[in-house]
Amino acid sequence: MRKLYWGAVLALMLTGCDAPREQVTLYGRDAVPENLSAWHVVEAIDGELALNDRVVPYDLNTALFTDYAHKLRTVWMPEGASAAYGEDDFEYPVGTIISKTFYYPRGEDGSVLRTDDYSNDFAGAGLNLRNVRLLETRVLVKREDGWQALPYVWNEQQTDAVLEIAGDAQRLQLVSADGSAEQFAYVVPDANQCAGCHADNHTRKAIRPIGPRARHLNKDYAYQEGSENQLLYWQQVGYLSGLPELASVPHNADYKDASVALEERARSYLDINCGHCHNPSGAADTSGLMLHHGEADMRRLGICKPPVAAGTGSGNRLFAIVPGSPEKSILNFRVESTDPGAMMPELGRSLVHDEGVELLSEWIASIPGNCS
Repeated sequence: MRKLYWGAVLALMLTGCDAPREQVTLYGRDAVPENLSAWHVVEAIDGELALNDRVVPYDLNTALFTDYAHKLRTVWMPEGASAAYGEDDFEYPVGTIISKTFYYPRGEDGSVLRTDDYSNDFAGAGLNLRNVRLLETRVLVKREDGWQALPYVWNEQQTDAVLEIAGDAQRLQLVSADGSAEQFAYVVPDANQCAGCHADNHTRKAIRPIGPRARHLNKDYAYQEGSENQLLYWQQVGYLSGLPELASVPHNADYKDASVALEERARSYLDINCGHCHNPSGAADTSGLMLHHGEADMRRLGICKPPVAAGTGSGNRLFAIVPGSPEKSILNFRVESTDPGAMMPELGRSLVHDEGVELLSEWIASIPGNCS
């Protein structure tokens, strides 16, 4: 008892007169709060977007492109609960809360920055609100009957985010390192659009997480206490059970890592950006184009594959992938387009991902053969 008493005294001494922060609060499906702060997962506190106790940040080997936005991803599970390992999917416990906050480094005069540099973003495990502009936080909550997707949009004061089931759109100016600027509309998807991507099984239509899977999480993360493989860390903190030897766990490549084979990087990029729809049970299953990580049939992957239906989406090109000729490939046409009737992915971007286009072009140019 004395040990507990003095522990409480020490905690008060360290925190001064501040009231202790409320614990993460789990709300029912029909009683979700209007404000993100009511969950107490991530909150704007004293100039920081702070993570609560037992809220664990994570990252992906290759991430979905969203108009060059930076992302802070977190996971929280109820005390004593853990996800069960699966090679393709984890079985997350009821009550799991996954959050993804989209933001940009701040530029001048209200602009935002296009940069891969995250070094000035963080304050501890959270974000430094003096250096970043928050746009939205998407919340996935595991219920007894499946996952629920909730989009929250940050206010201008950067003090809280409000539930916007209908989504949102904001006009932004994106400034590159060379000083060039581009105007674009950053779009927050509505709740149904969230389900459109996260329901990667078109038959069941049940939504589930896309990013926090073994092959995407199998990498080191710079935690406050030191760098550690994320899967091992989740196991250590009690968030993952049944993890096999790390050497047997699948691992997607970092698409930017030039030391990795070009095809591996391109396949990893297609997997995270396209595979949630282009898989045998996904929303794009009728296209016959399979871009998920496990596809081994080169024809189904798009090599010399004609489109199921021609039109604006094909750009009048004949095959999904023409070996050696990205300029003749439908895949390139669609990732280079910003036309809503042609671009891929259909949701989540208004801009062209120049680096992704370059990677896919380089890969397709390297593929031997022809479609004659």
